[in-house]
Amino acid sequence: MSVARFRAKEPRKEPEPHLGAGCPLRLSSAECSAKRVFIRQANGSRPGASSNRAARSLACHRRHHRDATEHEVERFEALLKGDSNIERNSFYVGQGAVRFYLPLNVQLANDYFAQAVIVTKGIKEREVVRARLEGALDTEFASLNSRIYPLELGPPVGWPLQYRVSGPTPEGTRDAAFLVAQTIGQNPNTRLVNFDWNELMKSLRVQVDQDRVHQLGVSSKSLAEALNAVTSGMVVTGVRDSIYLTDLMVRATEEQRASLQTLRNLQVSLDSGQAIPLNQVASVQYQLEPPVIWRRNLLPTITVQADVVPGIQAKTVNMQLAPTLAQLAEKLPEGYTIEAGGTIEESAKGLNSIVAVFPLMIMLMRIILMVQLQSFQKLFLVISVAPLGLIGVVLALLPTGTPMGFVAILGIIALSGMIIRNSVILIDQTDMDMAKGLHPGMP
Repeated sequence: MSVARFRAKEPRKEPEPHLGAGCPLRLSSAECSAKRVFIRQANGSRPGASSNRAARSLACHRRHHRDATEHEVERFEALLKGDSNIERNSFYVGQGAVRFYLPLNVQLANDYFAQAVIVTKGIKEREVVRARLEGALDTEFASLNSRIYPLELGPPVGWPLQYRVSGPTPEGTRDAAFLVAQTIGQNPNTRLVNFDWNELMKSLRVQVDQDRVHQLGVSSKSLAEALNAVTSGMVVTGVRDSIYLTDLMVRATEEQRASLQTLRNLQVSLDSGQAIPLNQVASVQYQLEPPVIWRRNLLPTITVQADVVPGIQAKTVNMQLAPTLAQLAEKLPEGYTIEAGGTIEESAKGLNSIVAVFPLMIMLMRIILMVQLQSFQKLFLVISVAPLGLIGVVLALLPTGTPMGFVAILGIIALSGMIIRNSVILIDQTDMDMAKGLHPGMP
């Protein structure tokens, strides 16, 4: 079994301590329980997938450093060693897998995110590996927000069930998203309910007393430089290594940066040359705030995502949830909306592309048939035969449980075209025989 490990390029500067980042397919550490608030249902892969490749996505808590994410990846990688059903695998830490085939749902690069692509020796082996890994994730990685799924065919969708909750304020949107998530989690056909963002993160807030600052003659620039020197650091010199020049930064230790008392006692230089502690001109305290806010049409939008249990289609679950979510949407305050996304939205896009040209297609088909047949009676006869193809469609879809999706609709249109073509050929052959003096029943 071959193993590859990839790591996203790290930036040269560390982000400021009060900033965070955002979301997807998942590995996380013990602090990640905020995203795993719902009971996982029975495990299984998405129906209809036939590839022996499976993707494994892991996401840590948003404030986790990449080293913490890599530690969780190493633990997960240990589960794959020595498995004879696995041909090869590759891990991507701090980023998603590269787009090695077009339908891949490419993920954003984030320190707390990791993704693995596992290639098994066959379809049966894939299911064995999937069942074993999902069992291990439920026990040994219970705090992680994770998902195992076969590689998708068609447009990249990601989570089968997605509902976008939008509203005027981030706080109200979060509350509405929790209500939607609870509604989805109560359905027995859903599992792994999560959000693309909703976690609050501890940040440092410095509230400056502008009147006091002006009285003492302290500039905002001095306050900013003093805080940045302690928290983010400041460049004091450069160290040359061959042809490269590396900045040398100085900042406080991690314990001092995390101590409110140290920041409050931080000495700020006055224009007169004297120094005063920061708490004389500003208040320093921690507060909770979202590290990232996704917006859609300029409104804060949270996507509530979920997987479906094996053997159930996302469209079926969406129809089950539609009445309850419609009632919930009516109870939400004005300005808050719930929109369906995921598989339902992508399928609707494909169907709408057909519906847009369907009337023109029908009109052109009738004109061509009329020119060929030169008879309204024959035209209606040919068109009346086309619906009979639905008998074979139903007999083919029902035993296999295949849904009436976009591909099935394309097949019905193609089948109708072949039936109409055969009918035209049969009528033309009948006309030719009758022109030769042949009649039904003649030898």
